[in-house]
Amino acid sequence: MHLAYPTVVAALLFSVGVYGVLARRNAILVLMSVELMLNAVNLNLVAFDMWFRDRLHGGQVLTLFTIVIAAAEVGLGLAIVLLVYRNRQMVDVDRLRSLSESDAAPEESDEPESEPEPVEEAAP
Repeated sequence: MHLAYPTVVAALLFSVGVYGVLARRNAILVLMSVELMLNAVNLNLVAFDMWFRDRLHGGQVLTLFTIVIAAAEVGLGLAIVLLVYRNRQMVDVDRLRSLSESDAAPEESDEPESEPEPVEEAAP
């Protein structure tokens, strides 16, 4: 098998992933696009490992480390997306430019609050 076939497939996967990261607004689709890019890298690692006939299979071992890191990234990324959805009721990346809490909290003023006027009791 030629080395060109897996590298072309990996290049296509990577370019679809880059398009997904740049064009999508949904945070979950952005995470899926990052996973596509990582899988393209994994495919290249395994293909070059088989091409060079490495005795230690360094490409395959590095692929396993990449899969573990990708799993951790998915776990943390989905946890962040769920927390943002609970707080903001949306996961639109373009609308989540600022994650500060000052937008949701009411502004405090320096002026003291006015005391309510006393209620007069009615005479019998």
